[in-house]
Amino acid sequence: MRLSYIGSGPYCYANSLAMVLGSGAPEPSAIEVLTGSPFGFRYEDGLAWFDPLGWDPGLGLDEALDLLGWTCERTAGGSATGAVQRLRDAGGPVLVGPLEMGLLGYQPGSGTAIGADHFVVVTAVADEVVHLHDPHGFPFATLPVDEFAAAWESVAFSYRAEPFTMRSAFRRVRSVDLRDALRASLPTARRRLTPDVESPAAAVGRFAADVAGGLTAAQTGHLVHFAVRVGARRLTDAAVWLGRLGLDTASAVSQRQAHLVGGLQYPLMAGHDAEAVALLRDLAPTYAELDEALAASGVAR
Repeated sequence: MRLSYIGSGPYCYANSLAMVLGSGAPEPSAIEVLTGSPFGFRYEDGLAWFDPLGWDPGLGLDEALDLLGWTCERTAGGSATGAVQRLRDAGGPVLVGPLEMGLLGYQPGSGTAIGADHFVVVTAVADEVVHLHDPHGFPFATLPVDEFAAAWESVAFSYRAEPFTMRSAFRRVRSVDLRDALRASLPTARRRLTPDVESPAAAVGRFAADVAGGLTAAQTGHLVHFAVRVGARRLTDAAVWLGRLGLDTASAVSQRQAHLVGGLQYPLMAGHDAEAVALLRDLAPTYAELDEALAASGVAR
């Protein structure tokens, strides 16, 4: 049995999707696996991300919805006035994002754009106030419309995103068993583990070399405040759900990855670079091992 992680963490889009799908929604842990986020590693522009090359949350959300047999209306772009009107017309609930987390004024310490993407569920727009559930610990939060629009327009993230993106009118178009959806996601997972360009192992190797040389404060902050936390949780959830599918070898590999990634938190905080490098060197070959385990279980690519 793989021990599930239950607790806080930066699962904003998975939690938001679970909210808008309602009482029949899968657990956010399953949604996160369906997005494909656990299956890769990339090191771009000096920042390490424990997710696949070419992947982003919007792509993952759309894939998870399709695998689960749901569809929705997605709109983006245009003016702030037009976007707010679309939000009013859609009613609720509406999955909105990415937003600039640093501009969400109800969050302590906010007020400046920090390049952190975020997803929330808008429940209503009334009297020039946006009412929303923020899965980062703020149910029934409110924000003036103009402040919300400013956070919604800012898209200076690590991936290309359109301003004013929202998803609404969620509806089921076919009935899909959750385990069948998870199995159907695995060929894409294998392809992400073995991209045509830089492999996860090679990217981890480049990152380890930079850790050995000393990271900047910005690089370390990104890792200890976000990337390690979400990376370890994703891999833990992948291990649990692969185990529930009877893919025990693949589950064991993901569990080992979760231990290695989660184990980075203290060395990075404490400045123990050699310890972090050793963990990364152990992590590098596990992506190929996971692909091999899935292949041995009959998962096509």
